[in-house]
Order: sequence, then C-alpha cells, then structure tokens
Amino acid sequence: MNKSNMIKLATGLAFTLLSTNSLSAISWEHKNAGADAKLVMFGFSQINADMGDGAIDKDSDSKVKFGADRIRLGWKYFSGKVVGKVFLDFNQATDKKEDTGFRRVMKDAFVGYNFNKNLQIKAGLIKTPVGMGFTIPGWNLDVIKRGFDKKLAFERGTGLMLSGRDMGFGHNGKVNGLEMGHERPWKGFGYDIMIANQTTRSGAVLESNKKDSEGNAYMGRVMFDWGQELHTELSYGTSPMAGGTKESEDYNVLNFGIDSHLGRSNIKFEYYDVENIQGRKGWDMQTTAVTGTYYVTDAVELAVKDIRGSEKLEGRTSDVSNTYLGVNIHLNPVNAKMDRSSKRKRNRHKVMINYVVAGGDTDTFNVSNNENFSGKTGSFYRDDAILAQYQFKF
Repeated sequence: MNKSNMIKLATGLAFTLLSTNSLSAISWEHKNAGADAKLVMFGFSQINADMGDGAIDKDSDSKVKFGADRIRLGWKYFSGKVVGKVFLDFNQATDKKEDTGFRRVMKDAFVGYNFNKNLQIKAGLIKTPVGMGFTIPGWNLDVIKRGFDKKLAFERGTGLMLSGRDMGFGHNGKVNGLEMGHERPWKGFGYDIMIANQTTRSGAVLESNKKDSEGNAYMGRVMFDWGQELHTELSYGTSPMAGGTKESEDYNVLNFGIDSHLGRSNIKFEYYDVENIQGRKGWDMQTTAVTGTYYVTDAVELAVKDIRGSEKLEGRTSDVSNTYLGVNIHLNPVNAKMDRSSKRKRNRHKVMINYVVAGGDTDTFNVSNNENFSGKTGSFYRDDAILAQYQFKF
C-alpha cells in the first residue's frame, strides 16, 4: 500500500468516525457466497508527552518530548468459518520490506479458518505466541510502556499457526479464534503452535543479508484458565542464526505468566529466561515483571509495575529495574463493571500518567549493544522519567 492510498484510507475512516456517535468498532453485515458475513473496522491512537532525564537526552534543551506510541487502523472479516485480519500502524516506517515479507507498517495480515474452538488455522503475518505481556493488545496495557522485556519476545512473524481455546470444560468462553491475548476468560486449556520465518522483528534477532543464514523459527504455547480468577501460560521458542549469519547462535526463549483478576484488582507475574540474544553465545538474560492494579473509583485506577532483569554479557553481570507508578483515568467509561472483558471496553478513552524509577546497574546494562535492543526506545530507562499518554480507541 503506497502513501497516497494510505492517506485516502485514513481520510475515509476519519469521515466515517465524524459521522457516527458510536465509540464501538464499526461493522457491516452482508451475505458472501450464501453465508452471513461481517466486516469490522477498528483502530486507536496514543499521544504521548515524556519528561525527565530518562526520557530526554541530558544534552537537549527540551523540557517535554511529544510523540505517539501507536496510530493504528485495522479490519477483521468473518464469513462462515473463514476469518481474516489486517492491522496497520501509521507511526511506522513503510519504505523497507523486511525478512518477514511485509513492510513495517503491517502489524497483522493473515487469513484463517475456524474448524471449532479446538482448532483454528491462521497463515500470514501474525503476533507470535511467546510472552504473556506481549500478546496483550497495546491499547489494553496497565502502564504506558510494555518494558524492556518486550524485546525478548518474538514480536510478529510470518508463518502458519494452529490454535485452540476454551477446551475441556464445556466451551463456555466467548472466543472466536483471533485472540492472541487472554482478555476474554474461559475455563480449560488453550494452545498455539507456530512455524515461521526468522523472527527478525524481535529485538533479540537480527535480519540476515544472505539466504544461507535464513531459517524457520518454531514456537509453542500452552494455557490453562479458570474464569476471571486465573490465567496461566507457558511458551517456548527458538529462532535460528539470530545474529544474521550462519555462524551465529540460535536464540532460545522460555516464558511463563500468571494473570489473576479479582473484582477491582488485577495481579500479573511474568518470567523470561533467554539465551544467545542476537546470536551472541553467552548473551543471556532473565527477567521478572510483577504488575498490580486497583480501581479506587469506577473511573480512576492505580497501577504499579516492577520489571527486573539480570543480564550476562561479555563476562559481566548487570542487574537493573524499572518500576512504574501510575494512575489511569478512564474518561466517559462505558460501564461500571469490573470483570476482565469489561475492562477492554473501559479503555476506549483513557489518560495514563506514569513515574518510572530506574535502579540497579543502569550504566552497564546493554552498553555494548545498539539501539535495536535497548536505549531511549521506551524499552529501558536508565534514569527516572515522567510519562503521560492520552488514548482513543473505537
């Protein structure tokens, strides 16, 4: 899609938004080959204002740095058991075609077929099933940034995925096969199995310039849920020649996560254990992330997220932390319900304010690496920072 067509599409969508009073996704229903079909359009934007030495270069005269994390527009299509999804990020560069086969502006672009809740098949550019926090949609986060552990996930990859949800206890969840997060609770098991190209969108895997340094990545995830109160998942993956050369090591990642939603409060725990980041033997890391939120009123939520990492690199061990202290203000909340599914709807209009406390060996953590993995990219703060964001979603 060239820039001219993207501008036309965005303009058309803006006109549609201005002509409707609904904050819900826009949908059209029709018949396709005799089957009921539906096209759903959705999107969101996140506008940021950052302050503090952790967010602004100390040599800069700026007091506030404005920007946007995500400016996204997408559509889903359902026709019988056939599904499809396209998701674009207008805040990404569009001029380069990556190893994935897609330009960076493309976040998701896949087709699928739902046999039943036990088996869905998807093919194309898909969010990979490694990392509990990463699979949660960017508009449904508890604090503004995902954190530096997001770079350890495989991000998105091009390939084939088999999935199942809500298995084993009577199929009581409202799932449709497109979910990669766990905002819609169920009771029972779930799984994802994926084979993909090299996962070069990950900060832990470099793009190759030679065909003999390419290969397939393999990953899988198993989940067990028990309604609102418990979500657990365990995932593992490997991406070959992660340094972009035939001599580089494979990147291996193990992830474990727990999410418990209890009325007005929510608690999450996540753990990464990875080795051979960017194909460098011995560049290993373990991280833990603990998140807690609590609604003090129907519209005001307090949030704390503590991310800690221990890195082994070039014979040195560095231990760091980024702790987010936040308040989330839900403007015009759609309801007063506090269950996990309803929170997705409450996030349509939201103001988030975070104070990030940086601690540990911030001077030595990742200092020999480039900005692709760490630095002033929102992934890791070497000093304290103040972050603010306004989010609109339809």
